[in-house]
Amino acid sequence: MKHVIQFSGGKDSTAMLLMMLEQGMTVDEIIFCDTGMEFPQMYAHIDKVEKYTGRKITRIKAEKSFEYYFSEHIKNKGKNVGSVGYGWPRMWVRWCTRLLKQEPTKRYLRDMGVGNYVQYIGIAADEPKRHEGISKNTIHPLFDWGITEDQALRYCYKRGFDWSGLYERFRRVSCWCCPLQRIGELRNLRRYYPDLWEKLLKMDNNIEYKFRPDYSVEQLENRFTSEDLLSAQIKDKK
Repeated sequence: MKHVIQFSGGKDSTAMLLMMLEQGMTVDEIIFCDTGMEFPQMYAHIDKVEKYTGRKITRIKAEKSFEYYFSEHIKNKGKNVGSVGYGWPRMWVRWCTRLLKQEPTKRYLRDMGVGNYVQYIGIAADEPKRHEGISKNTIHPLFDWGITEDQALRYCYKRGFDWSGLYERFRRVSCWCCPLQRIGELRNLRRYYPDLWEKLLKMDNNIEYKFRPDYSVEQLENRFTSEDLLSAQIKDKK
């Protein structure tokens, strides 16, 4: 039986991997599904984890890129057959997770000929909804050990992993372009990662259905600019 770590690179999967190795648990394969839209700091973190553990992390990519599915793919089944691109993911249509993570993982394991395996996923103890409906060959060690998200992050910090400050600015550190981020996190993306924000603006301007149901990226840009001007005026009056 193969013991496979599903490694996202975030605090929970990092803590899970390190704890498993520290406890001498069997780890046969470590898989990272690269969406191509991760923060540059995340890629640096993964390299650091490899060096720290002395273990290879296998990078897996879908056959097509995020940009392709986002704005070029021609739908050939389901609703809106013939329309171009899936557009921005929504809470109810998270095509990115399915096409860029779940399906590449299944294909990789199948091509490896791994028919009998256990998959370890970093679900924390304070994420009970994500733990529900767990499949028979999946284990959530952090949940079983009672490790919360905050504990997992502090555990990683103590071992020198800080993601170059990503967790100080974002609650989740997956794809930088995710429209499910909170307004404050999007404000931080604009403030601290202006190159990524400019790319987000261009992407949103090139499709019909905008970034969020309540805001396009351009509208967010105008909002944040106005807020910055107001903040500067208040500061000048003090």
